[in-house]
Amino acid sequence: MSMHIGEALTGDGNEIAHIDLMIGDKSGPVGVAFANALSTQSEGHTNLLAVLTPNLAVKPATVMITKVTIKGMKQAVQMFGPAQAAVAKAVADSVADGVIPKDQAESLVCVCGVFIHPEAEDDKKIYDYNYEATKMAIANAMKSSPSADEMIAGKEEAAHPFRGF
Repeated sequence: MSMHIGEALTGDGNEIAHIDLMIGDKSGPVGVAFANALSTQSEGHTNLLAVLTPNLAVKPATVMITKVTIKGMKQAVQMFGPAQAAVAKAVADSVADGVIPKDQAESLVCVCGVFIHPEAEDDKKIYDYNYEATKMAIANAMKSSPSADEMIAGKEEAAHPFRGF
């Protein structure tokens, strides 16, 4: 498969984390999306590579996409700080744990959408929730979860937390 897609939501309050991601080969559609994300920036949507620390980027190379317009330095620091650290650590741990095959880490790329609520305050929760959500989204992507059967079985009982009714 040239593209794996995963999603996960975890946490609560304004620090809640919602991750949408794609993992795929550099030469496929995810590679194109990865390149476009790095080369197409816009005000309030600064995409960045996930790094464990400066000069130590994760493999597979991962670009983080902001899902909410960043409107100030507080949000920017949260994205470039605890959220980036969490996503990078989750990708690295997923490779170390064998969820992402280590022998494919150079040929794959990841595009990771990250939600930071404009009123989020607690950097530790931002880190913890984004780490957990990213790990979960990667695992879901790599095992194609949920399956169509799981989706059909759960659709009537599903209760979206933000549907408004």
